[in-house]
Amino acid sequence: MSKLGTLGGRLYRGDVSFDFVGRKKLWYTLSGVILILAAVGLFGRGLNLGIEFKGGAEFQVVSSTSGVDQAKAVAIAAGVENPIVTQLGNGTIRVQTPELLQDVRNTLVANLATAFNVDQGEVRVQIVGPSWGSDITGKAINALIVFLILVSLFLAVMFEWRMAVAALVALVHDVVITIGIYALTGFEVTPATVIGVLTILGFSLYDTVVVFDKVKENTKNITRQNRFSYSGAANLALNQTLVRSINTSIVALLPVTAILIVGAGLLGAGTLRDLSLSLFVGMLAGTYSSIAIATPVLAQLKEREPEMKALAKRATNKSAAVASALDVSVVTQPNSQVYETGPRNQPRRKSRSKR
Repeated sequence: MSKLGTLGGRLYRGDVSFDFVGRKKLWYTLSGVILILAAVGLFGRGLNLGIEFKGGAEFQVVSSTSGVDQAKAVAIAAGVENPIVTQLGNGTIRVQTPELLQDVRNTLVANLATAFNVDQGEVRVQIVGPSWGSDITGKAINALIVFLILVSLFLAVMFEWRMAVAALVALVHDVVITIGIYALTGFEVTPATVIGVLTILGFSLYDTVVVFDKVKENTKNITRQNRFSYSGAANLALNQTLVRSINTSIVALLPVTAILIVGAGLLGAGTLRDLSLSLFVGMLAGTYSSIAIATPVLAQLKEREPEMKALAKRATNKSAAVASALDVSVVTQPNSQVYETGPRNQPRRKSRSKR
């Protein structure tokens, strides 16, 4: 426990270090596999869009005697093709259907009221046109484009364009993974999901900016020394902010997890489920990308500069020289004791009279 308590200080001082930047190929491979799976789900299975995006009708009825299977059978008997029936909580059954004619809609309301033993007025009906869903989709895409442009300008002005590129790569990484998980699992995409996806962009950006600010501090006048390359200084910044990033993510995920479990699992609130699920997935992806994607991409872009190549060569030569000097001056015996090489100093003998 004492070692865990002092881990943050040892990481900050460089006593302990994890080579995140040096293992960028591992992170790229892992992210590549996840992105391929996300693409398979997105282009293969596709997103399960709610009626807010594709249009349709929604029927809600409260009953403690009937369930999902009976409601689905009633909808099919009324002539509805492929109804989506879910239980929201407190005995509320939701039936989502494509666009229906007025006669079919009235028949379904009457059959649901009879099956659930309620009055027809207690069956709530909501009709959503496809034009409203397309309007929401367009606004969400416009908001995403404006957000990315403003983020790029901010990072380019406050830091440099390479950091802006690395941050955008991490943001796209997080969005694609989140949307891909929705496609693979078949979770319904609602306006609350869109709000959650736009929210996680800000969280991911916050984590990345914290790391980049420390990278900027560590790499200021970096070419005047020979100890660290740019990748080494960036990796040190990652280790120095690692504990902070993990703590921030845990604190942010705790209330989201509570909303996901209590609000969606126990209360059955669909909006809370859609919002908290997208936030949960996106925050995990954002924490991972700020550590394993954004900074390694930044270091890779910077290492292409001629002065950074020369710095990396000088740092490598100095490390090799130090290692060679240590090999000459220190010899390690099999029993793990260390002896210094060189002339042996014998004890001075006392004179006969003093003895």
